[in-house]
Amino acid sequence: MTFKTTPNRGAKSPSSKPNFRRTSRRRNDKPSRPKGPTKVILFNKPFNTLTQFTGEQGDSTLADFIPVKDVYPAGRLDKDSEGLLVLTNDGILQARLTQPQSKSAKIYWVQVEGEPSEESLNALRDGVELNDGWTLPAGVEVMAEPTIWDRNPPIRHRPSVPTTWLAITLTEGRNRQVRRMTAAVGHPTLRLVRYKMGNWTVDDLQPGEWREVPPPARN
Repeated sequence: MTFKTTPNRGAKSPSSKPNFRRTSRRRNDKPSRPKGPTKVILFNKPFNTLTQFTGEQGDSTLADFIPVKDVYPAGRLDKDSEGLLVLTNDGILQARLTQPQSKSAKIYWVQVEGEPSEESLNALRDGVELNDGWTLPAGVEVMAEPTIWDRNPPIRHRPSVPTTWLAITLTEGRNRQVRRMTAAVGHPTLRLVRYKMGNWTVDDLQPGEWREVPPPARN
């Protein structure tokens, strides 16, 4: 068994110096309000598009779809995931949508391989152990196949293996969390669509479409 040890942060080598630059950077990274009007953009991210405005040659990025300047994604969607992406120029709103302590819900429609048992569903609801720790409790329900756009390319289909759609509600957002959760209970994710984030949904947006919406009231 391998154990991870924690460095002795109190010990200093003779050449160690205080890292004032790092401390200053943390202060500057504090979420802040925009100087001008708050902008909120809802975008239906297509499959195989990066959640960023730049990429390598040939990559599909947000810049291919969204001409609005100075807005940034609140959280991320994997390149192979689809659905709602919220972009804003308001750092405090970004934090409210993404930080677990805010308890802002995100709903995902997830097509998994096989037919999860009630035991597997309860494991997802109660929390599963991943390599970066236990997940928080989640809402998990079996749902009918949603009436949404076709994915391009389509998922791999094996006639002998059934699939199931789940509605999974999270209040945290780790790297590839939904995929790792369903894999942990033996049901790999085949398709993942974020349907809702905060009070916004992907309704009435086709892949690649976006619209600007009024910002929420400030607390």
